[in-house]
Amino acid sequence: MDKQFLNELLEQVAGGTLSPAEAIEKLRWQPVESISDFARLDHHRGLRQSMPAFVYGDGKSPEKVVEILRAMVTRTGRSLATRVTEAHFDAVRVALPEAAHHRAARIVSVNSFPQNEIGQALVIAAGTSDVPVAEEAAAVLRFLGNATRTLYDVGVAGIHRLIEHANHLQEADVAIVVAGMEGALPSVVGGLIDCPVIAVPTSVGYGASFQGLAALLGMLNSCATGITVVNIDNGVGAAAAAHRLLTRMRNAIPAGVTARVEEAVAD
Repeated sequence: MDKQFLNELLEQVAGGTLSPAEAIEKLRWQPVESISDFARLDHHRGLRQSMPAFVYGDGKSPEKVVEILRAMVTRTGRSLATRVTEAHFDAVRVALPEAAHHRAARIVSVNSFPQNEIGQALVIAAGTSDVPVAEEAAAVLRFLGNATRTLYDVGVAGIHRLIEHANHLQEADVAIVVAGMEGALPSVVGGLIDCPVIAVPTSVGYGASFQGLAALLGMLNSCATGITVVNIDNGVGAAAAAHRLLTRMRNAIPAGVTARVEEAVAD
């Protein structure tokens, strides 16, 4: 369940197309649902956090991922699983034919949120080896309904590749910067723009990169003030943080202004 579902339910009751008793029937199930003996699903997370619970596929069998996703779709109409394999997707699409597989991102999603035209996210990857983590962030942002651009292979080894996209940098309301090796790109981006910058270290690099630890420490020690850093290879965490920022930004805009922007985009 999310705010959109609850709002539509209340509007139906107010409009007389749904009785209070029918609404109670839709709401009477508990917010936590047990799935066999291995999962307890939090269906009301969307009401509290502006995003639903995500399923972490790594370590779960295809059958368990299917069972969880199917329960979430039944209750909330949509779902997303990260770090999935081809075997996971093969099992999911049998049970949920509408599921979409984002192979580069290692994500399966069902019925994403409507796109919100207010707020622009920009996902930047330093090198092509960082793209899987960047794609994970971009796929989660888009699933949540955020307008999202990507800008790849613009690392510090050829910084002119980044500067030629200055217009995208200036238009972003939040930027996610993904980099491995020495992890320098977030410092560069953080020194160029004034929007929130979320840095994602990746495990890309040779031996002394220590599977992303060098990039993580470099980002934590950035001389560009105010950069936020998430865990190594954690594209989904960066996307969730960006979505929280964008949601707060939208909520601060008067409803009338929001409606006019959406109407202008529709026209």
